[in-house]
Amino acid sequence: MTDVLASEWLKLRSARSTQWILVSVMGLLALCGFWALYVAHYWDGLSSTRHASFRAAPAEHPLVLAMPFCMGVLGALAITPEYTTGTIRSSLAAVPRRTLFFGAKATAVTTTALSIALLSLIPAYFIGRMVVGDRPIADLRTPVSQELPWLLSVALSAMVISAIGLGFGTLLRSTAGAVTAICALLFVLPALAQLLPAPWNDRAASVLPPDLAEQLSGKTGSVLPPSVALATLVAYAALPLAAAIWVLRRRDV
Repeated sequence: MTDVLASEWLKLRSARSTQWILVSVMGLLALCGFWALYVAHYWDGLSSTRHASFRAAPAEHPLVLAMPFCMGVLGALAITPEYTTGTIRSSLAAVPRRTLFFGAKATAVTTTALSIALLSLIPAYFIGRMVVGDRPIADLRTPVSQELPWLLSVALSAMVISAIGLGFGTLLRSTAGAVTAICALLFVLPALAQLLPAPWNDRAASVLPPDLAEQLSGKTGSVLPPSVALATLVAYAALPLAAAIWVLRRRDV
């Protein structure tokens, strides 16, 4: 297992797509810093009477919005190029046990996604607070003890989306198809859920991945308790991975 995991980690690390995703995440981290600078500059130009009503998104907001999609693409591109180039045959010849092969790939993808998320979201939080300084801006002065559960939930959600991307990539054997499915899950379905009449719009949205991270952290107004949100996230990861293993073991590649 160790050798197979090392092999999958090497393939993931050396893939050009992984490098571009890292560049994208670093660009988003820089955008977080620029957003904090803009908010601080805008605050300084406001009158004292407007300070009390001023609201701004946290500095890490650009990463929070884009991280799940980036990690979903990471998961999809961990497998689809092997189908496109035909190297999946060499991989399975080297590791005939397909469950072992896929388990090692899933481990490499999810641990990488979780590491990238944590190593970018937490610095984005502290960069924003450093830039804002002692300005009493709501949502940019949240204590670490209150913000850390939210950041950990977002990182966990990104890891789950990477597993979903890997599952979609294996099932569809197409980068375009897997990325389209991820976009539908992250952007299209939440928008359609909001078209439902109340209270079904909130109930439907509450079980979709974009809302699960917030509910997992126990934020006020959550529809689901953290335990149910966690179980739903686990199901989102387990179902496509289980389906991918089933298909991989029975389908000719």
